[in-house]
Amino acid sequence: MAKLKRDIGLLGLTFISVGGIIGSGWLFGPLLAVQHAGPAAVISWIIGAVAMFVLAITFAEISAMLPIPGGIARVPQFSHGNIVSMAMGWTAWIGYNTTAPIEVEAMLKYLAPYAPWLHTTETGDLTGAGITIALFFMLLFVAVNALGVKFFTQVNATLTWAKIAIPVILTALLIANRFDAQNFTQPDGFAPYGLQGIMAAVSTGGVIFSFIGFRHVVDMAGEVRNPKFAIPAALVLSIVLCAAIYLGLQIAFVGALDADMLKNGWAGLSFDGQGPLDGVIISVGFVWFLSVLNIGSVIGPFGNGLVATGSNARIAMALSKNGFLPKRLMILSSFGVPLWALALNFLIGVLFLLTVPFTTVIALNGAAIVLSFAVGPIAVVCLRHLMPDHPRSIRIPSVKLVAVSAFAIATLVVYWSGWDTVWRLGIALIIGMILLLARFRNRLDEMDVTEALWLLPYLIGIGLISYLGQFGDGALKQIPFGWDIALCVLFSAVIFGLAVRSALPAEKFREYIAEEEILDPKKPIIGL
Repeated sequence: MAKLKRDIGLLGLTFISVGGIIGSGWLFGPLLAVQHAGPAAVISWIIGAVAMFVLAITFAEISAMLPIPGGIARVPQFSHGNIVSMAMGWTAWIGYNTTAPIEVEAMLKYLAPYAPWLHTTETGDLTGAGITIALFFMLLFVAVNALGVKFFTQVNATLTWAKIAIPVILTALLIANRFDAQNFTQPDGFAPYGLQGIMAAVSTGGVIFSFIGFRHVVDMAGEVRNPKFAIPAALVLSIVLCAAIYLGLQIAFVGALDADMLKNGWAGLSFDGQGPLDGVIISVGFVWFLSVLNIGSVIGPFGNGLVATGSNARIAMALSKNGFLPKRLMILSSFGVPLWALALNFLIGVLFLLTVPFTTVIALNGAAIVLSFAVGPIAVVCLRHLMPDHPRSIRIPSVKLVAVSAFAIATLVVYWSGWDTVWRLGIALIIGMILLLARFRNRLDEMDVTEALWLLPYLIGIGLISYLGQFGDGALKQIPFGWDIALCVLFSAVIFGLAVRSALPAEKFREYIAEEEILDPKKPIIGL
């Protein structure tokens, strides 16, 4: 029987994470951040990077210790059983299935000025030819992944070098050609919108969401050489590297702005239909770089779609091992790739592309992915009790304090995604629960209900806070800004305590994890 091939080294794994973090968002991130925070957006990027680092290290300890494919879906099976793993894995799987259609449509939108036949003049929707090209690219994502993880990492590394080089070169060019330090204090000071503006840039300005691509490391962990070192190192390196790129680009963007651009204040900064970086490049005078920027705007979405396609196959494989999806999805090809999972995900992605409006797919993508971040902080504490003697290459100090902080960050990420995203998340979870009940219809006694009881108040609570809070279309905005964040943090601390106390008993844990052949069956486990 074919097995997964551990062909991903440190550089390849780091570039998988970097490729997921740096997409096309860097083309608009500097503008969105300064519109909320002014020059203090540089602080927002630091806050976002530190927050995501705290969240990432909880996954680092788990994935280095349990290097398994589709960790986002598989790890909660070990800590809390099948219902919680369904909630986390199902939503991540749905979200990843929307990524390839989104990235392909983004690529084609960037190509529209050069190939107007891709879209209709009246509505801007894809034409028949546009749909054919989109399907070709989605099939190309599958083909690259199907040829094995080694080939996939080589292709992704080539793309990622370009994704790193273009913003770095642009940063250097802007600073070298025009850098006005007075822009950081004029016209309204360094932080014209105060702490609220800085935090707004972290949330609605998209700063925190720019770093969530690190999750691909967790999903590809089952194919990593020397995972005890490579996984934590890749997570740390990718977040630090991407934070430096985003921060440098933000500093260069602020410094390169012409004073006339700021006549309406930072919140009123706009570029009359141009992309913000396009506008700055033209104003500085090196128009030749626009063609390079256009190349980057295509490479970014292509790389994201490629990585998400590979990660999603591992999530489908993990859900299959959990008993939620058909067992056939665990079958590996001679290249060590879950080919059936790739094929199923491709078909679902095609359905999204052909039947669901683009704006709805984007909203569903955000809704379905954000919840899965909550699993790491809870599981890292639970596994300290369930696997106390298992070797750990990285051991988080003051783990409960770090974990509850990370869980609060994960909750804030869900909240900041907005009510229009959260209610879609609720619908996705209801559909998933119906499918889970159907899957276990003749063996409902095998469902881990007790261990999942914390999940219902968590989902209801975050839904209520989101509905009454400040973010997203349809939110009532009844909870003042600042108080909403404090409420999310307090609520997270309460739920975190309940979740840790609801972990699987040692016997059930051993039953689930035995399939991974990780534990020594003769070694006792100390239960909670």
